[in-house]
Amino acid sequence: MSNVRIMHCGKSVENYHLCVTEKIAGFSQRFRVGGTGDMIYLAVKIGKQSLCGARGILDEVTDNKPWEDADKYIQCFKIKNIELCTPFDIKVLKKVGGTSWGAKYLQGSKIIKDKEAIDILNDEFINNITNELFIFPTENCNSQDDDGNIVEVDVINDDGDINCDYDEEKLDILGTFQTVRFKNETDPIRGLEPLVTEYFYMLFQCFKENKSILVPHNRLFSTAGMKNENDENILGIKGIPDALLISYDKDSPNTPLRINLIEYECYGEGKFRNTQKFNYLNGTVIPQLIRFASTFSIVTDYKIREKTINEWISKIIAYIDKDEKLMDEIDEWMKDLNPSIRLRDINIQLQMELKKAFESNIKIILIIDELTVDQKETITNVINSFKLNNTSTKGRNNCIGFSSYVVRLEQKVGVYNKDANFALSFQE
Repeated sequence: MSNVRIMHCGKSVENYHLCVTEKIAGFSQRFRVGGTGDMIYLAVKIGKQSLCGARGILDEVTDNKPWEDADKYIQCFKIKNIELCTPFDIKVLKKVGGTSWGAKYLQGSKIIKDKEAIDILNDEFINNITNELFIFPTENCNSQDDDGNIVEVDVINDDGDINCDYDEEKLDILGTFQTVRFKNETDPIRGLEPLVTEYFYMLFQCFKENKSILVPHNRLFSTAGMKNENDENILGIKGIPDALLISYDKDSPNTPLRINLIEYECYGEGKFRNTQKFNYLNGTVIPQLIRFASTFSIVTDYKIREKTINEWISKIIAYIDKDEKLMDEIDEWMKDLNPSIRLRDINIQLQMELKKAFESNIKIILIIDELTVDQKETITNVINSFKLNNTSTKGRNNCIGFSSYVVRLEQKVGVYNKDANFALSFQE
């Protein structure tokens, strides 16, 4: 039997609806045990009641975070097998949990180990099951309230109020580490890019190796330039991403393939003053990201955009064709999309899917050793201003996505593992 949890969205009706409609669950901490395969009941606080109107099974980890306060959720899962019900008050758990039912069953979306509580939840849900999502009114519901964060609700007291006065479980410390600087971006021993590339899938577990293809060779892809009759480049400086990640998600609301342009940047040991960092970010990093975004946006001349897309598709397919393992992976993706596809048609299907992804499903990923919240917000707003073909099924404007990961190099201080002295950490 899978674990059972309650995911409480606080007072944020908007976050609750997004979880159900986008089929995504976000958590502010990683689970020690469980995750994929767990049953979750989704709840939101309306007035004095905490109402549950949906449940589902946590599926694979994802980097999709549709909420405005997305940075607060460090681990997100897809939700499958979603069921709906007429909302019921989860305070029914007081029957078995007593006055401390909130601490027992809600704190940190912990696993509910009490079988009687699990049975009560299941019975209440089955008795109220329906086929339509109940839309809670958003009037008088402050989604920006301090309590309006997914799974930030840790205790609901006997009066139905949110309360954070509780004893947290003791943290188990794996070891003690000190953050040290990368030497630079490319150093083969202490460079950000080589280390992240080597441990990419261990770091970013939202990307699955069997659901993505990482092309780590920089200089392989460059944006197309347009030349005039005198053979002069009139588009400007070309942009060259450090790596490319093609990710596959059959359930994506846009296209099953997504093109992720990865840019590595590192202040390292050479840029340690604030003025140096400021000048580098604004004079080098942001202009480079803008070049990527503008190349694939609909604001760019159609011929230039098509030239770059066609060249990149040819290089991607050539790269895949050199590796039998990657070819088998692509075969699985295309057969998953079209079970009746013929073997000889797979490359044609792949070309079509890549073309659709380049036109309407692109994200730029910045991996850097330091970035403030304000800087990230500024870059996000700039990149999101570049529009793509609007094929979104959700009726929203489709734009180039952006995400960033601050990766740090940590050196061990406390002796816990004699065989390892360094670690990599990241923050979204």
